[in-house]
Formats: sequence, C-alpha cells, structure tokens
Amino acid sequence: MADEKLPNKKDNFAEWYNQLVLKAELADYAPVRGCMVVRPYGWTLWENMQAGLDRRFKETGHVNAAFPTLIPMSFFEKEKDHVEGFAPELAVVTHGGGEKLEEPLAVRPTSETIIGYMYSKWIKSWRDLPLLINQWCSVVRWELRTKLFLRTSEFYWQEGHTAHATAEEAHEETYRMLDVYTDFATNDIAIPVIKGIKTESEKFAGALESTSIEAMMGDTKALQSGTSHYFGQKFAKAFDIQFLDKNNEQQYCYTTSWGVSTRLIGAIIMVHGDDQGLKLPPKVAPIQVVLVPITKKGDDNDKVMAVANKVFEDLKADGIRIKMDDRDEATPGFKYNYWELRGVPLRIEIGPKDVEKGSVVIARRDVPGREGKSFIPQADIIKTVHAVLSDIQDSMLQKATEFRDANIHNPKNYEELKEVVKDGWALSWWCGSSECEAKVKQDTKATIRVIVMDQPEGAGKCIVCGEKAEKKVYFARAY
Repeated sequence: MADEKLPNKKDNFAEWYNQLVLKAELADYAPVRGCMVVRPYGWTLWENMQAGLDRRFKETGHVNAAFPTLIPMSFFEKEKDHVEGFAPELAVVTHGGGEKLEEPLAVRPTSETIIGYMYSKWIKSWRDLPLLINQWCSVVRWELRTKLFLRTSEFYWQEGHTAHATAEEAHEETYRMLDVYTDFATNDIAIPVIKGIKTESEKFAGALESTSIEAMMGDTKALQSGTSHYFGQKFAKAFDIQFLDKNNEQQYCYTTSWGVSTRLIGAIIMVHGDDQGLKLPPKVAPIQVVLVPITKKGDDNDKVMAVANKVFEDLKADGIRIKMDDRDEATPGFKYNYWELRGVPLRIEIGPKDVEKGSVVIARRDVPGREGKSFIPQADIIKTVHAVLSDIQDSMLQKATEFRDANIHNPKNYEELKEVVKDGWALSWWCGSSECEAKVKQDTKATIRVIVMDQPEGAGKCIVCGEKAEKKVYFARAY
C-alpha cells in the first residue's frame, strides 16, 4: 500500500496543506485549470456542515430556493460598483445551440442581480416583506491563483438574499447572519473567529457595509471565513424592487446578502491538522468513530468479531457515525495511520485480551500517542463515546483559541507592527485613512481584516501616522 507520509507542517505549510487535501481524499484537481473535484469524503464533510448551517437558517425564518446559473450580462451593468467589482472574474457564454447568442450570459459569480430581478416581480406590498431566501449552489469566479478549497474558479457555497421594508430591519438581518456564522464556526467546526466590519477598500462590490468573520490559520495567516453585506436601497433601485407601504405609498426595499463556502473546509484543515493528517471536529466529521478489530489466525477471531459487531451495531443505532475497518490485507498499524490521516476523531480497538477483560481501547485523534489512549468497559461504551466526542469537540476549540490569542499582539509603534505581521496579527489603532491602510499593505502585505465591532472607549494614536484614531482594527496577512 502507498506511503502516505506528509511534508512537515511547520517547515512547508503550503505543501503540507496541498498534499493533505489529496492524500486524505477530500478533493482532486479537475481538468479545467483552477477547478476542483470534491471527492465523497470531502463532500460528506460539506454535507454535515450544510446541515448545521441550514438548520440555523431555517430557525431564523429563511427558506431555500434555486436560481439560474446563467445571468444576462445586462443585469450586471445595472449596478455600477457591482459590475466593476466582478468584471475581471466573469466567465461569459457567447454561444449556445451552435449559434451566437443575442446577449452574452455570465456564469453566476454571485446572484444579487438575478435575484434582484426576481424580487422585483414577487414583491408588491409590505405584506410580502421580509423576503428571506437562501440557495445552495456553485459559483464561478475566474481566479488567477488557485488553491484547493481556499480559492478555486468554481466553488460551492450558500448565498442568502433578503429584502426588508426598513433600513433598521435590513441592518438587523446583516448582523443576525454574521452571528449565525460565528455560532456555527465556534460550535460546529471548532474555529474561534473574530467578527467585524470591512473597510471601504475591502468591502463587497456594491455593498454599503460589509461584515465578516476572520479566522487564524495554523501558519497565523487570516482567512475570511464568512461575509454578510448591507446594500441599503442600491440594488432595489437598480432592479426596481418596490413595494406599497402601509400608507399606500411606493417605497424601495432594503436588501442584504450573506454567504459561506467550501473555503471553510480549508479552514478546518489549516486550523486543526497536524503532521499525521486531518483532525476533524466530531460534529461535522464524516466518520466520528472507526472500529478496528485486532484478529489473528485462531479460535479467538470469532469472539473478537462478535464483540466488535455488537459494539458497531450499538453505536450505530445510537446515532454515531461509525466505520468498521476489518480489512484482512492491512495491519492494525496501517489502519491506525490511515484513519489518523483522514482525521477520524476517535478510534476503538478490540483484540482477544480486550474481549477477555470486557473492555475496549479508545484512542483520541486530538491527543497524540499513548496519552490519547485509554481502556473503557464495554458495558459503558455508548455513554463514554458520546462524552469523549463532546470533550474532543471542546478541546479542539480550546486549543485553536489559545493558539489564536497567543499570536495576536499589540505593537507599540509602526516598526513593531511590521515585525508582528510577519508571523501574527496586530490589534492597533487606525485613523481611518485609506493612505495609512495602503501603506501597511505595501510595506508588509498585511491588510485590515476587520474594524473591531465593539470598539473600546476613548481614542488612541494611529499606529501608522500617529494622528488621533478612534477605531481599533486587526492587521494580518491573509489567504
């Protein structure tokens, strides 16, 4: 069987990441440059993440729908900032059915335009509001530099699009969905995120305000992990989304959009993985428990398999996503490495001695070596497995949070900031000028990830120019 040893994470983070995606069978390169094939193991991970997000969306009153992949080019031209923002990334269809099309069609990079067009047909009265729709789909953005899951020409995501009667309601929606993303990242994928507001230069094309959650990866770079945008009436006016209010007067709607993508799979890999492979949070792991019966030629085999089968069936019946690895051609050691690479949170080993003692061995993926192993009674296995999986989930979040906090610094001056962002984040005062923002980017390749949402009282001095500053921001290099 093939050697699956990975490059060292610390020495070559980029190659470690690339090889891990491939070797763990999450995804592969497609024949079209910049595109990927998400393999079954990776897609199951995404499905589990979808389930956690979709439940939250529906709890907040949203419903799912589906909109076309092909969008008339004229739609993009209705909102000036939007078309300018996406023009370099558009893939355009000019022929169909063997003939040149009367109007070129853009392959969906995002759906504000087509959904705005449909909302203008569906919304007539204040009674039709709020309209809260989400769709799960793929989008195409013609990226120059690509990396599996993090930045591909086609990727999978959800995009929510909502219309409201007032600016206040639309603002509430923008922040509500940012909180939903924060809750999901923290509690389902064990990634501590920092939420905040984007600067003018970093906001979404066409938005009046963009917010995001930012996560620190294992190499201390930032990853924008989810965004929520407030459009005011810009798209409503561009697409004539009007309604008759309670005073019988015509008003334009206020709209929002928000999305997260398969980029979060990349975040899980980079936040939690190690030199042995993936570490998947139990809540979203395709396989939560792998069961390895240890058998040898002889009479004990039937006894081992009888116990293993019972454990398997009991855990499966109790809702645990479990896999039995009873391959004859592979050694126990090979199996351990195989499933560690794929990030299965918990392994159960059952051999002849375990059968005699009425126990099993469990090994945690998040705790290396012998420290992660323990013996538990077979009689308590269901209760114990649930408790251990819960503890693994909590421990992964704690470890990621400690790593993030240890790598966020408060530099005293600009020279110190330039050093900090080489291998960490800087939390600093910023005067609000685009010139200071651009200088940091030019000097260090770091950008303002977000403006802190809950600003401290008082003011300070801008870390770049020394002038009075009333905003604290996070500077970091990013993917």
